[in-house]
Amino acid sequence: MLSNQLQNGVETAKLIWSRLPNAEDASDAEGDEDEGLRSYGFDGVESLDYEVIENYAYRQEQARRGKLYVWYNVGVKWFFALLIGIGTGLAAVLINISVENFAGWKYSWTFSIIQKSYVLGFIVYTAMNLALVFSSVYIVTQFAPAAAGSGIPEIKGYLNGIDTRGILLFRTLIGKIFGSIGSVGGGLALGKEGPLVHTGACIASLLGQGGSTKYHLSSRWLQIFKSDRDRRDLVTCGCAAGVAAAFRAPVGGVLFALEEVTSWWRSQLMWRVFFTSAVVAVVVRTAMGWCKSGKCGHFGSGGFIIWDVSDGQEDYSFAELLPMAIIGVIGGLLGALFNQLTLYITYWRRNHLHKKGNRVKIIEACLISLITSIISFGLPLFRKCSACPDSDNSIECPHRPGTYGNYVNFFCTKEHEYNDLATIFFNTQDDAIRNLFSAKTIHEYSAQSLLTFLVMFYSLAVVTFGSAVPAGQFVPGIMIGSTYGRLVGMFVVRLYTKTNIEEGTYALLGAASFLGGSMRMTVSLCVIMVEITNNLKLLPLIMLVLLISKAVGDAFNEGLYEEQARLRGIPLLESRPKNLMRKMTAKEACGNQKISSFTRVVKVADAVTILRTNNHNGFPVVDHSRNGETMVIGLILRSHLLVLLQSKADFQHSPLAVDMRSQSIPIRHNLTDFVKPVTSKGLSINDIHLSPDDLEMYIDLAPFVNPSPYVVPEDMSLTKVYNLFRQLGLRHIFVVPRASRVIGMITRKDLLFEDNDDSAPVELQSTSVRGERAGSRSRRRNSDIGSPLLNGLLE
Repeated sequence: MLSNQLQNGVETAKLIWSRLPNAEDASDAEGDEDEGLRSYGFDGVESLDYEVIENYAYRQEQARRGKLYVWYNVGVKWFFALLIGIGTGLAAVLINISVENFAGWKYSWTFSIIQKSYVLGFIVYTAMNLALVFSSVYIVTQFAPAAAGSGIPEIKGYLNGIDTRGILLFRTLIGKIFGSIGSVGGGLALGKEGPLVHTGACIASLLGQGGSTKYHLSSRWLQIFKSDRDRRDLVTCGCAAGVAAAFRAPVGGVLFALEEVTSWWRSQLMWRVFFTSAVVAVVVRTAMGWCKSGKCGHFGSGGFIIWDVSDGQEDYSFAELLPMAIIGVIGGLLGALFNQLTLYITYWRRNHLHKKGNRVKIIEACLISLITSIISFGLPLFRKCSACPDSDNSIECPHRPGTYGNYVNFFCTKEHEYNDLATIFFNTQDDAIRNLFSAKTIHEYSAQSLLTFLVMFYSLAVVTFGSAVPAGQFVPGIMIGSTYGRLVGMFVVRLYTKTNIEEGTYALLGAASFLGGSMRMTVSLCVIMVEITNNLKLLPLIMLVLLISKAVGDAFNEGLYEEQARLRGIPLLESRPKNLMRKMTAKEACGNQKISSFTRVVKVADAVTILRTNNHNGFPVVDHSRNGETMVIGLILRSHLLVLLQSKADFQHSPLAVDMRSQSIPIRHNLTDFVKPVTSKGLSINDIHLSPDDLEMYIDLAPFVNPSPYVVPEDMSLTKVYNLFRQLGLRHIFVVPRASRVIGMITRKDLLFEDNDDSAPVELQSTSVRGERAGSRSRRRNSDIGSPLLNGLLE
């Protein structure tokens, strides 16, 4: 009987398992996760179309839109910014409450059990950590493979113009939230701040596309923004909201989005990003106020990362600048070493370990959890306890069994003793950092304990980063930096005779220096550190150590996110072009590439052949003038061609071109028809089925081409091309011979218009007229270029 029940239970579990969505699902509405994504290689990347395609359909739609639509569009953007702030704030509240409660239950049960048996306490402690980490890695490997890691390199690539499939899906959002709860609650040497940035970006992207169609969580009322440009704005708001939610630092969130993840910026977006961060701060503080009444279990005043050091060191002397500068140098060296070690280990994982399948990823994460539990529980057992200080401060020493904080009583024989290594090791990372930053706690830690913790936690952070769980690096970086910062502070206290020197102040500077040496952020990190510590007096010192650590780190390698993006195959365009580009021209960059182009009226069979024989995403469209010369009339995207071929609505029997000067050209497509869904690959040429009769028909591409693509002369330096490409977020640039004549010159005064009530309608009405004139000018100019039409196409 028992065996039959057990067998039925196993069969039921297998049935439930088979119905769960997994990473190998290939036929879903949200797109496939190919083998490159499952191996974290991200081979299937594609550029985004941030450029406005000003074709005939676009101009006609703009002419129909009035001023009311403009105000409606602006209002909806602000409403979406509000929703992003609320959604990201609630996600942060859920993650923090869950992590704090899991950690609270874990340490309460462990401290209660070790009063009777340390062996049994170790078993319970390790088992809970294993269960939480297993839940995290299981969710990631079987449900949302793109949720592994911090997600910041991928989001930075998205805002840089790189579309990596899978990073903004609904299941990635779910995997990021619940995976972070398991990995952080399980005591691994990682944080939840990077995943919160990814979480905010996912929420923003899902709102921008109207929800998830696969899980029936979509709404037509939200399906307003269809272009990559609008989605880029929303994702930027989501990134800032994630930082603001993680650190309760709204200004730091805005500066993080500006300095670290975006490749461009404008003042209108600044206002919406700031508004989103402010909404997050309100949501988070409201939730914290509600939780103070005890409704959130173990979650109380801690959890959201803020360490108040306003009662710390009031002043500093000129002689202290030298040890503070040394902290900056140490941070740069250890940060650069951390980047290099994680790069090597991640490369080995990607090319050897993770290729063996999801089972190996699960075993690896559980093994790391086991090692972390053994070290955090076992090392304090070998540390001799210290007597509680005879101070009159308000910090309780030792803490009662079942609680955690400063002065942890762990494996101590006497009542008024504490274990300094257990105070930082056998604790949550938030409380350990709070202990290291704390003032009026001189001589709480011995140099031996701090050095032991530094070596072990640094090693654990290097090994853990890159495993198949959601992992942030902010909090581990703060832990590492504050440890050696406090070590330097201990030597300064012994070296100088001043009584107002606080070891916690040097711990704060050490945390800033390691983050600066690893992530290479300056302005945003400086503001974040000030906001989370509530001490503006330390601003000059934080600026000093950040500048030194970044300069030292830059001498060895690039920042953490840039290194990881390159390893994942994300082709980021950095802010500065390479020095070699100054000696190259646009024509040299094109090389000897063969240009594939379309004629204005193209045969369907020829279009299909070109699309099948190459993987280019943009093609020049050429036409023949009356005098027999060939001229470029614009650029057409591969995705637009696929839509035309699939719909067949624009097929014609005659190879004659449509008269573009006619005002009665039928528009059979809306702009939304050409938008690629953010959660799918889009159309492929293999998805289109054409009959032999269809292949003999023709398409006039003129109404669908972009008549004004960006064009550069062949002898322009590649540095200028690089800056133009990156700052405008382009996907293609035409390289042409130098024109033979100039038809005009635009100066600043030509771009200044009077702003009156009728300006918008007049401008929209005249768009098509000016577009036709510009088109005729473009045709005259291109007719002067002669043959060859293009020297190359930079893509």
